[in-house]
Amino acid sequence: MNTAEQKLSTELLPLTYAWLTLIALTLASLFLGQWFSAAPWLPPLVAAIIWFKGVLVAQRFIEIGLTHAFIRRVVYGFVAFTPLTLVAVTYFGAQLAGWASL
Repeated sequence: MNTAEQKLSTELLPLTYAWLTLIALTLASLFLGQWFSAAPWLPPLVAAIIWFKGVLVAQRFIEIGLTHAFIRRVVYGFVAFTPLTLVAVTYFGAQLAGWASL
């Protein structure tokens, strides 16, 4: 085995761990939704899982740490938008629907 192959395998190892973490978090979200579907604490927990998965993808696969600070902030804002919206719709769904209707 030459050094290029060894280097490649060590670079892929963190990505493999990140990928396995994403799969585990997805399965955990599914099981939590199945077992605790009516629990009031479930939407914030799922939102936290979604946020963590987004940050993990941004850091490991998009490599957001290597970008300009402005781009990094935009991506992290985009990653935070979905979980925050999930929590807002969960607790203020009727009011948001009223604002969105014509």
